[in-house]
Amino acid sequence: MSNDLDTVFAALADPTRRAILAMLLEDDMAVTDVAEPFEMSLAAISKHLVILTKAGLISQEKRGRVKWCKLEPDAMRAASVWMQGFGQFEPVNLDAFERFLEIELPATED
Repeated sequence: MSNDLDTVFAALADPTRRAILAMLLEDDMAVTDVAEPFEMSLAAISKHLVILTKAGLISQEKRGRVKWCKLEPDAMRAASVWMQGFGQFEPVNLDAFERFLEIELPATED
């Protein structure tokens, strides 16, 4: 379970990936629609989507010629349970948790 938590938290550490997850709360989206609001290449967005997929936070499927992204909220369940064990993070505030981790943990390179 620790590796799964590490993967989820690593995926959530990036603000672009958190923004993508927030967008997918509304509905499934085509990859090109996910990329639209960001000032980065489609290839860069695709790398973010791969990380989110590996963490289990989203799934991707091809429908015709279009690749679609879907939020998989159950992947955050273990992370949410772990954070709620600290009490101070209820309701879960991922931005505050990220700041906490930045203070408590030394910076590491990906």
